[in-house]
Amino acid sequence: MSIERAANLSNPYRHLTRGFFILLFSLACIIQLHAQAITSPDKNLTLTFELKENGVPYYQLTYKNKPVLKPSRLGIETKDIPPFMEGFTVVNTEQVSVDNTWNPVWGEQKVIRNHFNELLVTLAQKDQENRQLRLRFRLFNDGLGFRYEFPEQKNLNYFIVSNEHTEFNLTGNHKTFWIPGDYDTNEYAYTTSKISEIPQLMEKATIDVHAQSPIKTLAVQTPLMMKSDDGLYINIHEAALVNYSAMHLNVDPKTYAMSSHLTPDAVGNKAYMQADTKTPWRTVVVSDKAAKILASKLILNLNEPIAYEDVSWIKPIKYIGVWWEYFVAGKSNWAYGTETNVKLTDDFTKLTPSGRHGATTENVKKHIDFAAAHGIDAVLVEGWNIGWEDWFGNWKEDVFDFVTPYPDFDVRELYKYALTKGVKIMMHHETSGAATNYERRLHQAFQFMKDYGYNSVKTGYVGKIIPRGEHHDGQWMVNHYIYVAKTAADYKIMVNSHEAVRPTGLHRTYPNWLAQESARGTEFEAMGGLDPEHTTILPFTRLMGGPMDYTPGILQTDLSYYGTGNQRVNTTLVKQLAYYVTMYSPLQMAADLPENYNRFPDAFQFIKDVAVDWDDTYIQEAEPGDYITIARKAKNEDEWFVGGITDENPRTTVIPFDYLPKGKTYVATIYADGKDASWNKNAQSYTVRKALITPKSMLKQHLAAGGGVAISIREATSDDRKSLKKL
Repeated sequence: MSIERAANLSNPYRHLTRGFFILLFSLACIIQLHAQAITSPDKNLTLTFELKENGVPYYQLTYKNKPVLKPSRLGIETKDIPPFMEGFTVVNTEQVSVDNTWNPVWGEQKVIRNHFNELLVTLAQKDQENRQLRLRFRLFNDGLGFRYEFPEQKNLNYFIVSNEHTEFNLTGNHKTFWIPGDYDTNEYAYTTSKISEIPQLMEKATIDVHAQSPIKTLAVQTPLMMKSDDGLYINIHEAALVNYSAMHLNVDPKTYAMSSHLTPDAVGNKAYMQADTKTPWRTVVVSDKAAKILASKLILNLNEPIAYEDVSWIKPIKYIGVWWEYFVAGKSNWAYGTETNVKLTDDFTKLTPSGRHGATTENVKKHIDFAAAHGIDAVLVEGWNIGWEDWFGNWKEDVFDFVTPYPDFDVRELYKYALTKGVKIMMHHETSGAATNYERRLHQAFQFMKDYGYNSVKTGYVGKIIPRGEHHDGQWMVNHYIYVAKTAADYKIMVNSHEAVRPTGLHRTYPNWLAQESARGTEFEAMGGLDPEHTTILPFTRLMGGPMDYTPGILQTDLSYYGTGNQRVNTTLVKQLAYYVTMYSPLQMAADLPENYNRFPDAFQFIKDVAVDWDDTYIQEAEPGDYITIARKAKNEDEWFVGGITDENPRTTVIPFDYLPKGKTYVATIYADGKDASWNKNAQSYTVRKALITPKSMLKQHLAAGGGVAISIREATSDDRKSLKKL
């Protein structure tokens, strides 16, 4: 249902009301009317817009009469035409209310409500021949979205954005969960501090990450999570990032004001625009309860509906892969040969085999067998194709052709073998950052996939971007990622992009874009480790924009097991299970080696059982940086799953089951940390027990330091009622 149609249904007098207001506002402009206000549907949020001295636009936001944003300036600076900064008058305002629902192809909920009040302000610059700019504000019960719109008009065609002056003028020295502003990577560890402390912590926070381009001024990335001293949770991000560069946030540590910082291109410009056009939405999610931040669907609601007519081929995926062994086992790697200075024109059959190549026909068959035996959908294979010998860090363009396998990888044989086992092989396309090379070869690569039965691809952008001088987060690359997703849809292929710009809800529009990485994921557990609090922060930051391919499920947490150093995964075994519920994704990897799952069959059972698509989600408790507990109902199944995690501090959580249907009894299989477990000692100590529960049941459960709890729930049988005790 369109917004216009929904508005008509919700207010039968809408056209009369609009006409009245248009007349009123037109008359009021004669006396220079400045302020306009709307409230959220539940009346908790209020958005006020006004023009201040010299016709400069400002907005402010309150929640339950508490200020969230003080008056904050708006404006767009341009390079080749006069800026959209000042000299404005209000020529028209329109208000509309929308309340409808829609159904995602996949997601955390089967039905999503889209309920907001909108204020559309049309501004004109008299000194620029009454050139117009529109500001569209949408106020939901959980926050604000707004954007700039440039309507088609005779005195506005092409223009270049040199800066965006969107302010977020915060009210205090909030507790902030942040990573450094960087044009090329999101793979930093999070720092928790007051806003005023960011300058002194920035150098330590800007750790060495491949292909990084730290912003030289004081800036942090979005999504940015904050908590005020008076108990407000505030999240700033963006929605529907299309044909524009990604936004970071400049930080003023003295006034606590933040402002937009756009990623530049190779010559320093931020965006190339042609009217009729618009910017992405700027989003501010607000609540006095942390759980409501995680429950917000504001960013999704600000994205456009599905772009495809046929979505029947788009399916969530659970997969394993030839991947983790490259990081920990020390027995294999991506490259087939030992040579350097390799070119695509070389005869790769003449390479000197290293004897450590992981993507062999034999090894992949073993993974296919394991997947088939345990109901796993797919097997990811990295390192199957020529070009891995000397690709990293050389800024080469023609590294991969995406269709030529190494001599020990039989594409046709594996296609036939996987087909007989009912398992898909997941393609891997590492671009080495050479997006130009990838685009030239994209149709050939996707046709190759289609010919050999691949229906999903993991793309990678490790390294500096080609075209040289462009950034991972710039407008050129933003458009590239979307082009890849749209082209993949033409071949009925699903996409999992790594090292791409952080997501902004575009998976609503392009639902074959299942997941992204765009953050510090599990692989870093093998490269120095992740703090136990890391995954209690990610859902409030990176995951606000969309699902992450976090690659959980590492049961062998002590990596010295492989005879190489003393590195460990900084979680308990059970916390790894809980991630399948707390770290939402329709694309979930069982990332450990198959032989480790054979060693822990009862723990692996949860990974096999847990769903990857959901009817409903219940955020039971949450505090950024400390703990999260979430329950979810499996899509079209009478099954529920619960995941709870904590940071480095042990805690006791109380888990209700009041979402279960009344009048029935259920079996809860509870995977819990052992009494002696912690993230750094006895991490693999765990228990599994079953108990009968009802909607009135409550579970009081201990979580070890860096630990968690995982629960699967199904309706009890008569035998269960006889053999099991009540919780």
